[in-house]
Amino acid sequence: MALSDRHSRATALPGIDPASYQRHALHGESAQWPEKNCYIDLWIELVHAMGCDPHAMLGHTLPIDFEGDQWTFFKPSHDQLRRLYGVDVQELTIWRPLADHALEHLSAGKLISVEADAWWLPDTAGTDYRNKHTKTTIVLADIDLDAQRLVYFHNAGCFALEGEDFVETFRLNKPEDPAYLPLFAEVIRSDRKVVRPQAELRDAAWADLREQFARRPATNPVQRFAEAFERDLPLMRERGLAHYHAWAFAGTRQVGAAAELTARWLAWMTDTPSPAQQRAIEAFDQLSSGAKTFILKGARVVSSSKPADLGALFGGMAQAWDNGMAALGEVLAR
Repeated sequence: MALSDRHSRATALPGIDPASYQRHALHGESAQWPEKNCYIDLWIELVHAMGCDPHAMLGHTLPIDFEGDQWTFFKPSHDQLRRLYGVDVQELTIWRPLADHALEHLSAGKLISVEADAWWLPDTAGTDYRNKHTKTTIVLADIDLDAQRLVYFHNAGCFALEGEDFVETFRLNKPEDPAYLPLFAEVIRSDRKVVRPQAELRDAAWADLREQFARRPATNPVQRFAEAFERDLPLMRERGLAHYHAWAFAGTRQVGAAAELTARWLAWMTDTPSPAQQRAIEAFDQLSSGAKTFILKGARVVSSSKPADLGALFGGMAQAWDNGMAALGEVLAR
């Protein structure tokens, strides 16, 4: 007998309610990049919903690099999540219907992270919802099989779906299809969470700073990013804005959002930043702001046949990266 035959409701976060959920300040109105990437956005809100401070895990944003056709898709490591919050993440083998897995694990206080089709996610209304099939990642928090309702985390918030969206997300009443490949999923042992005091998390962040700084790119990645834009500009003009926006998501958004999170991490680490630490915060904020400007100017350049004139903007962003790393070198030399 399948688990879904025995009970139909399970939650890993009792009391979670999308209608009253307050997202973390890192996703607030003051953020330059309210949405960063689907993975870190999920973890910011999950850690927040579990009563822990997500600032502590942001050190992984510091050493991101330009990889040639994109910036590093930054995400906290499983070791980092376990060390800071006691949360263990392991791959989930999907050997039976996803709804059965959800009932099993959510009832035990564990969350499930799984790939999903944004076509059926109502929080993407105005973009992908009922408009475009796009792979994304959601976290299942509360499932009610009888009511056909799911509470889930996606991007920068907590939401609910029901009815046809529920049926399609869980592939209910569909015949066996040998050509269907199960989506990648992970089980999140949130039942093992540890809520550490801020002082302990800050000490861990200072230790992490030295390790992350040692992993920084050997050469200025913003300069290489600027060169790639000049190289790719003719193709982007040929293929149009849809191609540019895909390029910008993999590139401009990632460097801008990572720089903003680096700045927030450095600012959180102490009540009174040293002068060098403050210079680093300001430099990464400047890099984030420059990327925000570029994502709009880049679109205008791609839509035009005129020569690109972005040297000053790229130069300021590259200098901000240099300044930020130099300031952190001073911080660590003390």
